[in-house]
Amino acid sequence: MRTAFYDRDHAYLLRTSETRTLIELGRFRVIAAQDLATHAYQGQRERMQEDIRNLARQGLIRQRRFEGSDASSRELLTLTKSAKKLLRSNRMVQQDQSLYCGFVKPREANHDADIYRLYQKEATRIESAGGKDVRVVLDFELKKEINRDFATFGLESREQIAARHGLRVVNGKIPVPDLRIEYETRDGDLGRVDLELATEHYRPRQLAEKVRAGFSIYAHSGEADRLQRVLDQHDLTAEILSL
Repeated sequence: MRTAFYDRDHAYLLRTSETRTLIELGRFRVIAAQDLATHAYQGQRERMQEDIRNLARQGLIRQRRFEGSDASSRELLTLTKSAKKLLRSNRMVQQDQSLYCGFVKPREANHDADIYRLYQKEATRIESAGGKDVRVVLDFELKKEINRDFATFGLESREQIAARHGLRVVNGKIPVPDLRIEYETRDGDLGRVDLELATEHYRPRQLAEKVRAGFSIYAHSGEADRLQRVLDQHDLTAEILSL
């Protein structure tokens, strides 16, 4: 059964699973259809496809195939501007949760889509420790806030700006993670974890900066061993977690 949701004079008919899909797409900007089926629909791909068709028919999502590094392609999904407005006007997400729409950087679309899978890995760990997910913060949001602070306070305030956002200065820069998860711990405190999805294109210096910044580093299973050797060669104590 679908319920009518309104944005100004336009009505959209949505069922609960479809509103959840819109919220997930808004929080992460881009999600691979296969990952959405696995995590949001518990493997029920036909149910997901039915929802996707309805959302696309109403102009709420866009679908596009992108070629990956291994020359294979996969279907990625993102919100439209109309869907973003609908979520806000109906207060379907917390006010402090940023929402995104559109394929902004096609060359980075596959990497951006993998952030959702990265989130699922870490969210499982947080929940097993008694935590509760509160808010997802992508690098877009953190960079925007940091640049705003630089414009206000100047480059000489780098250390203070980093501390204000719970980050560190490394080699004169403020590294920003791909994903930050803010959550409520079992004891009711605010917890936070910064995550980076490293790829085979990361240079040793770049990887070292992310480690020194205190990020938890993930990599695809085929790349994790090589990146771990890079860290070992530079005497950096950190574990490359497998995505």
